[in-house]
Amino acid sequence: MREYLLTLCITAAVTYLLTGPVRKFAIVAGAMPEIRARDVHREPTPRLGGIAMFFGLCAGLLVADHLTNLNEVFAKSNEPRALLSGAALIWLIGVLDDKFEIDALIKLGGQMIAAGVMVMQGLTILWLPIPGVGNVALTQWQGTLLTVALVVITINAVNFVDGLDGLAAGMVCIAAAAFFLYSYRIWYSYGIEAAAPATLFAAILMGMCLGFLPHNMHPARIFMGDSGSMLIGLVLAAGAISITGQVDPDALALFTGSEKAAVHQTVPVYIPLLLPLTIIAVPAADLVLAIVRRTWRGQSPFAADRGHLHHRLLEIGHSHSRAVLIMYFWSALIGFGALAYSVNSASMWIVLGVVFLSAIGLVLLLLPRFTPRTPRWAERFVPPRYRRRRQATEALVEAAEPASREAPAQERIAPEGAPAGAERATVTAGTTGVNGATAIGPRSRTGKAAR
Repeated sequence: MREYLLTLCITAAVTYLLTGPVRKFAIVAGAMPEIRARDVHREPTPRLGGIAMFFGLCAGLLVADHLTNLNEVFAKSNEPRALLSGAALIWLIGVLDDKFEIDALIKLGGQMIAAGVMVMQGLTILWLPIPGVGNVALTQWQGTLLTVALVVITINAVNFVDGLDGLAAGMVCIAAAAFFLYSYRIWYSYGIEAAAPATLFAAILMGMCLGFLPHNMHPARIFMGDSGSMLIGLVLAAGAISITGQVDPDALALFTGSEKAAVHQTVPVYIPLLLPLTIIAVPAADLVLAIVRRTWRGQSPFAADRGHLHHRLLEIGHSHSRAVLIMYFWSALIGFGALAYSVNSASMWIVLGVVFLSAIGLVLLLLPRFTPRTPRWAERFVPPRYRRRRQATEALVEAAEPASREAPAQERIAPEGAPAGAERATVTAGTTGVNGATAIGPRSRTGKAAR
């Protein structure tokens, strides 16, 4: 466990430290497109964050190769080299798309080629565990087609959900955390060495996302772009392929009684038949809904629009940060719920807990404009938006009085909700308010992202 944590920390540190220089490079290189109709950010923001994430991946693999126990993963398996080859190819395609915006069909072809490169080096599905049937061996062509399909679906599921600041990186990090706990349990508790590559991939993926998130949280200073979203989607798919198609469920029969019982026990986190992974069910569902919606309208499935789940959350009144947190909540509920069910599928408390948390999630969805209020005795310790309106208004009026005395000739407006006769506050063009938002006047178009 210590070596996995060390690999995670090194990956996160390299990604975090490189993201700043990569941001400056993206601005100089002009990888900062104009704001489109479907975008939710207000200022041009540089892309190419995937460059830092890719070098974080390389650093994590390099460190793991020099550790005592994790070195055996590279000695006994070719899967890390297969992952690096596919990741380099998909990353290069993403960088070109972030700079030049290549055609969607070309990107799809590149995704299939990257998956094929991993298959050629041994990272493929050899058998498929099916509940009630057991272990079904696949032919070479069946395994190749299923592997390529899983990689392409997962990449595009992550790419589709990358629409809000910190959304894709956070959701994939949650999925990777659940996947790491599951694969580590298979490797450590059952002693199955074939699960070690998937455990390593999950640890590195968590480090990539955690290192990039501080720069990508709202308001984002840099976007990961397709170079980052396709990269983390491929790494997540590689971990799923490794533990699903390489780990023989018959090995678990030594502990559970039979192969069918082993398959039934591990199926909640194995490959479902309809979705690429249960732990990314939310972005996968968003992908399916987007394809159906665009096809129904007579559009191309790759045509961008503002109909994604996170866009709908904004439309019904949720703030940017709250919409992201809601998506985090559902991802964690599905991922860790499946993980808990795989550990003890006979426990009714797990099912009841998932149902109870789902009800809480639905309540959060139906209360987009609800703002919690703190008790009066604690209002001085919380931000103004959580205080009661009267005290918040009085604080605004008191803060406006010195400014109004210093500049009496300037235009003054009364704070919203202020009582009649209250002193008017001075507001000049370019003045910044809460969270650095411009109060009056045009926003800066110099190309710098909001901090």
